[in-house]
Amino acid sequence: MLNEIELSQNDVARNDITDTPDAEAFLERTCDIINAGAQSIMISIGHQSGLFDVMSKLEAKTSQQIADAAELTERYVREWLAVMVTADIVNYDSHNRTYHLPEAHAACLTRNSQLGNVAVYAQFIPMMGAVQNHTLRCLESGGGTSYGDYPCFHQVMSEDSEQSVVSSLFEVLLPMIQGIGAQLETGIQVLDVGCGKGLALIAMAERYPQSIFTGYDLCEEAISEATRIVKNKGLQNVSFSIKNLSEFNEKQQYNLITSFDAIHDQRDPQDLIHSIHRALKPNGVYLMQDIGGSSNLENNLSFPMASLLYSISFTHCTPISIGQGGEGLGAMWGWETALAMLENAGFATIERHVLPHDPMNVWFVNHKEKRND
Repeated sequence: MLNEIELSQNDVARNDITDTPDAEAFLERTCDIINAGAQSIMISIGHQSGLFDVMSKLEAKTSQQIADAAELTERYVREWLAVMVTADIVNYDSHNRTYHLPEAHAACLTRNSQLGNVAVYAQFIPMMGAVQNHTLRCLESGGGTSYGDYPCFHQVMSEDSEQSVVSSLFEVLLPMIQGIGAQLETGIQVLDVGCGKGLALIAMAERYPQSIFTGYDLCEEAISEATRIVKNKGLQNVSFSIKNLSEFNEKQQYNLITSFDAIHDQRDPQDLIHSIHRALKPNGVYLMQDIGGSSNLENNLSFPMASLLYSISFTHCTPISIGQGGEGLGAMWGWETALAMLENAGFATIERHVLPHDPMNVWFVNHKEKRND
């Protein structure tokens, strides 16, 4: 027989603070945070395994039917589904033992989804956990890390770039630069600094065969993948090179230079922006994307996914910069700092854009010389 025992107030020694509503509420909130962290890792697995994509095309099905459709093992799928049900992501019919991913939930959890696939960003959570020991060492020593310390980082960034940059490149982003479409059609020189796997550059190279495209990145893995994609596509007007951007010193070579979420990671962002200014031809333009948060913490309290961005900055962006000998500005260096650096570099005209479909980022269109329009 089960004996249920309730402890009286005198049975448990408590100090005054634990009796306060604030302490109890914060305990509950902390447990919710930890629970959500576990759910985030399971969302990442649902994305990478394709389970969300498979379930979005199914009516209510059993765990075995879902496993068969996804070509996965039923026992593990059933346990993953239990997380999804307790997280209120998947609906469960206990009578029929079936599971269903509502269309409204699939709209932000599947590839090519209507609201953008936020499951992509869940992949950062297990990645940060994987480098926890590196991060602890950095915290103690003040040292840094290298790109090779991070599993699958460029794969995640590539997925992020595909939905935040490539998907709107021709309809929204490039049109911010007046007349650039016509120039690309005729043929100009284009450079992407910190190009990663180069998806944006490859998309432009396919669209504008008369222009020449070059991509630089420090990471050998990313450049190898970009080169492989170019070879498979048979493109002749785009090339990629491994380059330490702290040594970038070209003069008046390019009509257009782009950087997508790359500057804050560098050893010396200000020096790189100066180098970009020098590398532009007299009528050249620099299109820069970076995280759109403020330089001031108090301004970021309601910024989208601020805690995630600061966490990525703490575990990746800051130590990557320090590992190169930099000061470690971090991902949340702020648009004010970016603007000041662009002004210091000598750009004649600087335009700042925040786009409705992409509230997490800021876009700067920077002209080397004043325009005559």
